[in-house]
Formats: sequence, structure tokens, C-alpha cells
Amino acid sequence: MGTQESSDKSSSKFNKQNLLLIITVLFTLATLVVGALVFRFYMADFRKASDVTQYDKYYVMITDNYKSDFWQSIYKGAFDAAQKENIYVDLLGQNLAGDYSCEQLMKIAIASNVDGIIVFANESDEMTQLINDADGKGIPVVTLYGDSTHSKRLSFIGVGSYNIGREYGRQIFNIIKEKRREDFIESAKMGHRKTMQIAVLVNTDTQDSGQNIIISGLQETLDQENATNSEFAISIVPVDNKNPFSVEESIRDIFLKKSIPDVIVCLNELNTVCAYQAVVDFNKVGDVNILGYYNSESIVSAIEKNIVYATISIDTPQMGEYCIEALSDYYEFGNTSEYFTADVTLINKNNVSDYLESEENDE
Repeated sequence: MGTQESSDKSSSKFNKQNLLLIITVLFTLATLVVGALVFRFYMADFRKASDVTQYDKYYVMITDNYKSDFWQSIYKGAFDAAQKENIYVDLLGQNLAGDYSCEQLMKIAIASNVDGIIVFANESDEMTQLINDADGKGIPVVTLYGDSTHSKRLSFIGVGSYNIGREYGRQIFNIIKEKRREDFIESAKMGHRKTMQIAVLVNTDTQDSGQNIIISGLQETLDQENATNSEFAISIVPVDNKNPFSVEESIRDIFLKKSIPDVIVCLNELNTVCAYQAVVDFNKVGDVNILGYYNSESIVSAIEKNIVYATISIDTPQMGEYCIEALSDYYEFGNTSEYFTADVTLINKNNVSDYLESEENDE
């Protein structure tokens, strides 16, 4: 009997020990699992905190069409340059619902009390006042591509409009010389040479003096090249640039008229794209020579296909870098250069292959 009791006690003790061991193991496992989960959440929070960089300055860039390749390229140049200085640049508008004018975006930037504004400006009284308002609140403003000469802007980053006009003029003179050869026999029979019609597309809603400077450079170059007035006639064609559809319609109207220009000079990327598309749609390739603006992939491709005669290539990343340089100089030294001029080059059928090759090598 005693032996049975002793055996029961031993068995009970053994069961208790096993139960305690199991509980200990389960507790240990639970502790490990919970600890692992807590550590995982901690690491996740740590990574998130590490990803949020504390920038020294916050700038905004304001343009009339943030979706275009032209402005995106300038923005990238500014963004990359700013990152090196621990500055963040926001392309204002692309993260906002709806379409805003440059003036409306200026008001948002001023109310947000940003550290610097980079804006595609114009000579309107409203833009001048907005830039002055920003300056009054201690926000430096850099005008980009379009200037506001009577405002208190810090600096202007642009292109050499007169030199661009001269390049257009040289290309037009080359076209005139080509036409001279083509029309030699006909002109001998007719007793006169056909006057080349040159249409320069200008935006209707801007007071950009750069357009007038380009046209002046174009005209003076043709005069210097001894192209006679009987050989060419320049006309200014207004383009409704409220939106891409109005631009396209304005340019298509040119091709619906009885007399179509021999040369169309485009002063921005969108006009260039719409013009060469109209040339294709109306089957005028070879009859109308397009002098374009900017070196987007589609425009360069059109040069390869002999749809666009030539285009002006602007160093857009350089323009973006200059914007940051101007603002950084202001914060470091209290002043900066009043003007920065980006480099421009011409791309035509003679050098388009070299240009594409250099682009591939850069990539």
C-alpha cells in the first residue's frame, strides 16, 4: 500500500515537472515571438525615420506646363543640384488636383512661406507684384526662362534669345540657298524668284520680350547674309496657348489656308510638336520646313525622318543647376549674378547622328 502511494506521488511530481517544463517552453517561445515582432516593428519605424531627410531649405519651381519634357528636364537639373546641398525642390502643381496658373501657384508658394521660388515669369503687372510680395516676405525669387524685368527678382536664368534668332536666321538662309538651286530653271523662265513665306509662331497670352528679340536676331541675320527682301517675307502668327488643344487648333488653321508658309519657326516645344504633326497630317513633308525648339526625343526623331529641318537644343539641366546656384549664392553671400545664360546648340540633319551617339554614350 505504501509502495503504491509512493508511486502515485512520484508520478504526480513527474507530471507537475513536465507541465512546468511545457509551460516554461511555451512561455519562452511566446517571449521570442513577441520579441521578434516588436523588434521587426522597431526596425520598420527606424527605417522610416531614416528615410525622412531633414532638408536645410525648401524651394518650389513654378512653370506653365509641368508635364512637358522641357520643364521636366529643367526640374531634374535643379532637383539633382539641390540634393547635393541638402535642399529639396518641389515642382509645384504636379501634386495638386486641377490646373493652376503661374500666378495662382505663386500665391500658394508665398502663403506657404517657402525658402525660395523659381518661376517662369512674365512682364504682367500681376506677376511683378507677386514677385515683389515674395521679396517683401523675405522669399528670394529667381525668374526662369521668362523674366519680370521691373520686379524685385533676385536673378534671371534664361537663354541668349538674340543668338537663337541669329541661328534661326542662318538656317533660313540655308533654306533660301537650297530653294535658289531648286528654282533656278523655273525662275529663269518666269523672270522672277518666288518669295519665301516665313511664319514665326508666337504665344498670345505672354508678354515675353524674348520672342521679339529672337525675331530681331532672325531678321538682322538675313539682312547680313544679303538675302533680299524679294526672297523672303516674315509674318508673325499668333498661337492660342491656353491649353494643348488650342495650340494644336491654331497651328492646324495655318494649313487650312490657301497659302501655306514655306518655313515655320517654333519658339517652344509644344508648338514644334504640333507643327510637325500637322505637316505629316496634311501631307506637306518636304514642302514646309520646320525650325523647332528643344531636343525632345520626338523632335530629334522628326529631324532624322526629314520632317523637321532643325531644332535649337537648350542645356536644360544646366538651367536647373543655375537656379539652385543663384539661390545658394544669395543665402551664402547675400547676392548673386543678375543673369545666367544657358548653353544652346543646333541640331539638324548634318549632326543629328552625332548627337544621338553622344546621348547614348552619356547613358
